[in-house]
Amino acid sequence: MVSAGQFELIQAAEQIYADRLRSQLEPAHDGEFVAIEPVSGEYFLGKTLSEAIQAGRSRHPSRLPYAMRVGIQPAIHLGTWR
Repeated sequence: MVSAGQFELIQAAEQIYADRLRSQLEPAHDGEFVAIEPVSGEYFLGKTLSEAIQAGRSRHPSRLPYAMRVGIQPAIHLGTWR
């Protein structure tokens, strides 16, 4: 189960992607992974999910980034349903 605070961070990260990152990342990084740290708004790219998350954790070790695949709508959502 996702807490209310976690849900707010998920929504914030998805909003950052929609408002700022989609148009910037999809042309050149389609299919790669992006980890978004929603408090700072920073993002980290990787060829794999692990790469993107590790880059985010290296920069912000006490925060969990929200990760997604660039340009691809997920088939399932783990932990939440919108």
